Amino acid sequence: MIKFLLNQELREEKDLSPNMTVLNYLRSRVGKSGTKEGCASGDCGACTVVLGERDGDRIRYSSVNSCLTFVSALHGKQLITVEDLRSRDGSLHPVQQAMVDFHGSQCGFCTPGFIMSMFALSKNKPAADQHDILEALAGNLCRCTGYRPIVDAAKAIAEQPRLADDFSRYEADVVAKLAQIETDSLVTLQGDDKLCFSPTSVTELAELLLKNPDARLLAGGTDLALEVTQFHRELPKMIYLGNVAEMKQLEETDDSLSIGATRSLSDSYAALSALYPDLGELLHRFASLQIRNQGTLGGNIGNASPIGDMPPVLMALDARLQLRRGEQIRELAVEDYFLSYKVTAQQESEFIERVIVPKPRANQHFKVYKLSKRIDDDISAVCGAFNLTIEQGKVTAARIAFGGMAAVPKRASSCEQALIGQDWNRDTIKAAMTALEGDFQPLSDFRASKEYRSKTAANLLYKFYIEQQSLKLETRVTSYV
Repeated sequence: MIKFLLNQELREEKDLSPNMTVLNYLRSRVGKSGTKEGCASGDCGACTVVLGERDGDRIRYSSVNSCLTFVSALHGKQLITVEDLRSRDGSLHPVQQAMVDFHGSQCGFCTPGFIMSMFALSKNKPAADQHDILEALAGNLCRCTGYRPIVDAAKAIAEQPRLADDFSRYEADVVAKLAQIETDSLVTLQGDDKLCFSPTSVTELAELLLKNPDARLLAGGTDLALEVTQFHRELPKMIYLGNVAEMKQLEETDDSLSIGATRSLSDSYAALSALYPDLGELLHRFASLQIRNQGTLGGNIGNASPIGDMPPVLMALDARLQLRRGEQIRELAVEDYFLSYKVTAQQESEFIERVIVPKPRANQHFKVYKLSKRIDDDISAVCGAFNLTIEQGKVTAARIAFGGMAAVPKRASSCEQALIGQDWNRDTIKAAMTALEGDFQPLSDFRASKEYRSKTAANLLYKFYIEQQSLKLETRVTSYV
């Protein structure tokens, strides 16, 4: 049985298919149809809802795509929909009123999603600036109003004093209600001949996976849920990892960050961007805020996509995985994890427990570039990560990796060898660009042609050289957004 709050109402669900998304639950089980289905893939944002989680004596709010969130993820949380924003006296929520005042709604289909993203923004960043607003709304793609009225509404909210709405007035009541929900013991949800376990410790997870090697691991679900919503497959047995607190922790040592595999990308942002600012730039363009609020570092590795953004970065940084099977723990370099298309070195009943990212060393230069058709909320055509150590004018070490160039994320070994030991100059770069042509044989698909991928991959190396040589020269289109 799972327990959660639907706004202020305690819900208990035990005979419910774990394959049911929050979107379908709202529309078919509780009659809340304000949340809309647009793409069913986490791209459009029409289905955005907000989850509230207890954080001490406060509630922490996160916008998520309900079409990619399975109901098992609701246990111990508060689910807030657009219907819940109306005040108890019947008046509109300030965010809703701002949308009216600035004429931000046209056909109205996308409006609930925009409203929920703006609501979460108003709670998390009451004095949001232009960058915060654009980031919060990047996952809501409709532009039928021309978009500016919606941004203006968000700016008007940010210019007000902290909003005094029902959610702030009754926050203590919500905290108390959530505290009464037991979240420290194993929870199971079963229905429609499907089963989902929700362990609360790594040991419990390891034991469950040994007994159920056929179970699919569910973390943020931003990729796994597509099997249900897009491919109409059934997932008979899952293990939900969101209640395993140990796997959300971040630990820092003198030489590395150890990040729990189920820590969300949003929660990982501050630590990673502090070490590698360019990685922070990439994370701003990683899908949308709704996806980053749920998507996990371990999940982006474990799904073994050749176009995932994080694997080439982690390869270039020489990151390692801590894998666990039962009581057995081993470490594996990220570059050795991927064997072939969607095939990894992960053994049966084994899972990624932590990701270990080395800290930067002296004379190390790291850059990462993502090429996609849209700046925000899009998948890479090519993602290149470059990590070079340059000492006294020579390249002493090089780790270069690409996504989108092969069946797996892959290092450019020939290119690296053409750089190591050479003078850091234009001639060396030109030779390395030529060597790069032998490292990959990319394919053409609807995102990019093989010729485009080969050409741009080499040009990204040249871009790295230009940026490293001319620190004041602006080369990035994102700087003008």
